[in-house]
Amino acid sequence: MRTLFSVVAFTSLLPGSLGRVFNIFNNCPQSINIYISGKSQGKVMTGTTLVRNLAKNWSGSIYTDANGGYPDGSNGTKAGFYGKDNYYYIVDEARLNTGLRITPDAPVKNGFCQPAMCDNKACNSAIYHVDPTTFPPPSSTPPEAPLYSCPGSEVGYQVTGGFPSPKNSPPVAIHPNGDKSKCLDVRGGVFVNGTAIQIYDCNGSKGQQWLISAAFTLISLFEISAYNVDARSAYPKNGDKVELWIYSDSRLPFQSWLYTEDKRLRLYATAKLVYRGQCLDLPNGSTANGNQLQIWDCIQGNKNQIWTFS
Repeated sequence: MRTLFSVVAFTSLLPGSLGRVFNIFNNCPQSINIYISGKSQGKVMTGTTLVRNLAKNWSGSIYTDANGGYPDGSNGTKAGFYGKDNYYYIVDEARLNTGLRITPDAPVKNGFCQPAMCDNKACNSAIYHVDPTTFPPPSSTPPEAPLYSCPGSEVGYQVTGGFPSPKNSPPVAIHPNGDKSKCLDVRGGVFVNGTAIQIYDCNGSKGQQWLISAAFTLISLFEISAYNVDARSAYPKNGDKVELWIYSDSRLPFQSWLYTEDKRLRLYATAKLVYRGQCLDLPNGSTANGNQLQIWDCIQGNKNQIWTFS
């Protein structure tokens, strides 16, 4: 359904490193080409990592030509960086070929280190439409969007991209194991924190209409996109129930998923652990109305963890 790649930047992965190390990990179910400021980095196979060490004051952009982008970065979306003054931003010159989210590896404080995000065509205020050529001098006051800042040359970044789901596109229904008579549902149509996410007969109600956002895969209510499917923890226990909860930076690890090649929704925080990770699971495979979804270890071939969209 989507192409996902992520770029994770650290400054201490290589002994004696003088720059930031960018780990570019391809989470998509297909190979994609990665470019850094117009230079091809080659094809990155699904599930593999490309490592690049760039200067701490490096300025440039990272992007893919997937979904109609061009190798020179035009006709698509780019994650931009101005390393000298620790600025970062998103540029889309013509069309949103990939949604993007840039998250500094530092806590949000006094307006600095905020995530930069554009995952739909309505986010014009969050992006540049041409590459910026000048930047303001550093200040004790954070810049206004679409420019963002996170002071400190040691700060790394996580950049995640995926095919966008425009808010003006039709909502999707989410079905267990291809059963289009049953839908992912907000119990009782009550849109408040803590409402159970359950299986119910498909009826087209607003509690069954979802927006699958780009970047980290957020499963958001189409009607009120601030509310997401939430695992209640970044590392939940088997059997923990899934709920509706409003988005916040602190809850992002509880609400970030990866849609895998075999159609599972895997909790992003667990996706790179040495064991199999944890997935959205239909308890006992029961499609009875009211069966609340849970978290369970991902098991290949487990039909209770297969989710399809329509």
